[in-house]
Amino acid sequence: MKSLVWDHLPCNDEESGRLAAALGVHPIVARLLCLRGLADAAAADRFLNPSLDHLHDPFRLADMDRAVARLEEAIARRERIAIHGDYDVDGITSTVMLRRALELLGGEVVHFIPERLRDGYGLQPSAIDRLHAEGVRLVVSVDCGIRGTEAALRARDLGVDLIVTDHHEPDGTLPAALAVINPKRHDCSYPDKNLAGVGVALKVVQALIGRAGKTKWLPSFVKIAALGTLADVVPLVGENRVIARLGLAALSSGPHTVGLRALLEGSGLGGRRIDSYEVAFILAPRVNAAGRMSTPDIATRLLLATDEAMGEEARGLAQQLNDENARRQQEEADLVASARTAIDTDPAVGAHNVLVVGGAGWHRGVIGIAASKLVDAYHKPSIVLSVDGELAHGSCRSIPEFDMLGALERCADVFLRFGGHHQAAGLTMEAARVPEFRARINAYADAILEPDQLRPRLKIDGPLSLRAITPDLMQALDRLGPFGMANPRPVFHAAGVEIVDGPRTLKARHLKMTFCQDGRRMRAIAWRAAERAEFLTRNRASLDLAFSLERSEYQGETYLELRVADFKAPGEVE
Repeated sequence: MKSLVWDHLPCNDEESGRLAAALGVHPIVARLLCLRGLADAAAADRFLNPSLDHLHDPFRLADMDRAVARLEEAIARRERIAIHGDYDVDGITSTVMLRRALELLGGEVVHFIPERLRDGYGLQPSAIDRLHAEGVRLVVSVDCGIRGTEAALRARDLGVDLIVTDHHEPDGTLPAALAVINPKRHDCSYPDKNLAGVGVALKVVQALIGRAGKTKWLPSFVKIAALGTLADVVPLVGENRVIARLGLAALSSGPHTVGLRALLEGSGLGGRRIDSYEVAFILAPRVNAAGRMSTPDIATRLLLATDEAMGEEARGLAQQLNDENARRQQEEADLVASARTAIDTDPAVGAHNVLVVGGAGWHRGVIGIAASKLVDAYHKPSIVLSVDGELAHGSCRSIPEFDMLGALERCADVFLRFGGHHQAAGLTMEAARVPEFRARINAYADAILEPDQLRPRLKIDGPLSLRAITPDLMQALDRLGPFGMANPRPVFHAAGVEIVDGPRTLKARHLKMTFCQDGRRMRAIAWRAAERAEFLTRNRASLDLAFSLERSEYQGETYLELRVADFKAPGEVE
């Protein structure tokens, strides 16, 4: 944990006071709503009380009418339909959800999810050939396909109808498909542009079951959509918030299919309250591990399991995910260690604003996670390359101030293939061109990034004394969740805090301690802060503390705990 620059967010107290009175909410909740741009009482009430009624009409998406008509025709004619997914959580949940919906409506459905190392990323002509040979005449892509120009042309040549559903940024020209459903289409007026891939697939499901008079099925599909939405780190506002909030409630309460139940129980979450943290750090890594380390079919088969007679098989699949996740964790740790060594010792790699680091044989299944870890460690855009012979496959992650996809487009002629989002992208290139690429992307970054943008910052939502932390406040804050992109977990500031117990090292990386302010004691944990234990000990009599609040469970007891975001000696706060 590095010390951060603290940005204390200004708030109009009169405005937040009016909002608190209008909605009857805790003053701190009103302040947080105003800081998130929700000072209007109607908008704030909608945010606090999301419902399925807040989902937009799916037919407002361009080409939705054409897609639904073709799917209904295929169901009526008993044509074989194939769902073409992607190997991450977003793609797997999209595949599971749309396949299950079509089967419930009477469709004959198969699915295909490419394997990372064998098939590569995205919608490829070879997959169209394979599905055509299996008698498929209608292919629906989920979470991929927006740049699948060659695959779309191959489908047209073979007489296969293609429906593309995706949420990635389109290229200049849309693929020549029967229908292209993507809210990011420049000619699409859909009001919510930030859906995950599974969110776009959910809109197709919503349209289909609405036309069939089966809207009562929608909550069960929202539950699956919540997994993909939270795992894909999209802004948790608008429809994404509706999906995440209602889906998490359903994940926490049940009942579940035998496959989902096995996943939850195998992850140690059976019967527990599921929040965005449990999805992001417990469930999603297990589902992702299938596609990263072996085959995404493990996770797909598990989530498709609905027959109670499959209980033993489902538990076996869940255990496979646990095993693959453990293997992923070791591969990731080894790769990150190698990458950090290269960055810290080789100026050609580490002395730049964009970190471009790679190695022969680095596991392609974990380079994306490794890139995220490097962003966290260095607060620089990071690109991790797996070199395989003459090719380099890369995964890119960025800081908010740097548009990674835009930067890659400046170097487009270097790549054989690339695509993604502003903050996360992937690429394939000739290994011999890596030095050229490193020089070009850094020349661009040097021209647009200011030094201050490379300093990690922490947004502070406001002051909060330890004495003011109560179960009632925590319950009030719960209404703001789930937290994530565009709706971050609130961070508060308390001054003059004393350490009265600890710090004690936990698993060699983390610190546990007890803080006290004005006689009120609170247990706390500081993740990845072990290297700052000496600073804490030296300044234990008085610290300025930045923290979030969370519930912890131990031996059946639930208690409030501080999650330490940062700490400084008095006078250091900027």
